[in-house]
Amino acid sequence: MKPEKAAAIVSTGRALPVGRVTNLDLEEIVDTNDEWIRTRTGIRERRMVNASETNADLSVSAARLALERAALRPEDVDLLIVATVTPDQPLPSSACLVQAKLNAYNAFAFDLAAGCTGFLYGLHVADKFIKTGSAKNILLIGVDILSPIIDWQDRNTCVLFGDGAGAVVVKEAKGSGGLKAARMFSDGSKAGLLYIPGGGTRLPPSGMVVEKRLHYVKMNGPEIFKFAVKIMAESTQQVLEMCAKSPQDLDYLIPHQANMRIIEAACKRLGIDLSKVLINIERYGNMSSASIPVVLDEAVEEGKIKSGDLIAMVAFGAGLTWGAALLEW
Repeated sequence: MKPEKAAAIVSTGRALPVGRVTNLDLEEIVDTNDEWIRTRTGIRERRMVNASETNADLSVSAARLALERAALRPEDVDLLIVATVTPDQPLPSSACLVQAKLNAYNAFAFDLAAGCTGFLYGLHVADKFIKTGSAKNILLIGVDILSPIIDWQDRNTCVLFGDGAGAVVVKEAKGSGGLKAARMFSDGSKAGLLYIPGGGTRLPPSGMVVEKRLHYVKMNGPEIFKFAVKIMAESTQQVLEMCAKSPQDLDYLIPHQANMRIIEAACKRLGIDLSKVLINIERYGNMSSASIPVVLDEAVEEGKIKSGDLIAMVAFGAGLTWGAALLEW
């Protein structure tokens, strides 16, 4: 019997704004301090776009690097997925803007909005297209530009987020490698824990929306923290069990880079030593859909990840959404 096709990440790329905002910089604009931020989040600095940098710009830069490393041309791409909740504009999709900038006209393109879980949702979707043979060369981008939607008067949220993009090329796996298992979840009853109330069709942009600061992210931090620790551990355990593996079989865990205390607590529940966990939150903060692919690209570039490594990726985000994936590199 012919084995089922599986998707494999064959190359990676990333793009980060040049601008850095440190905790000391934030001390100048909001009632906070470096020690308070570091001890509660693990973040020291984050990247932020300038007035001329866009979601599509970062996406294209990351994508070009991933395509070059895969020895592919833009016209070789037959599916382009952009996982984001911060598009340049309501329509058309960011994916179509990226397609045009790349000249990837043989692809069909769409956005996928799943909060910080977006990259894993996108990987799960890409796997289905590979399995059915509907696409052969898939460009998946996780990108978010969060600095424009953060309330810089709210010290509980403005210290957390940064901007960035990560891209991967997904193809059919050769041999036994590739995506081994993935589980995605959502619970819309918890939507009010992390959301932006204004700016959509329910509360369109208006003077009232801006005056009441309804166009900025609102978050119930304590509830998100409790939820995240629980599902990060549970989701990882679920995909491992699907493959008859245990946490000790992992070579690396790549968690969503939301909060260092969440990562530590989830790893404690799983019994995973932090030496196996890939982390860059100190330098970038929470980049939403970009967090996991940027961590992955850095690890590949540094030579940490090798053929045959077993890697789990896990994330949670607005929706609420969450999920995990297990792959053999």
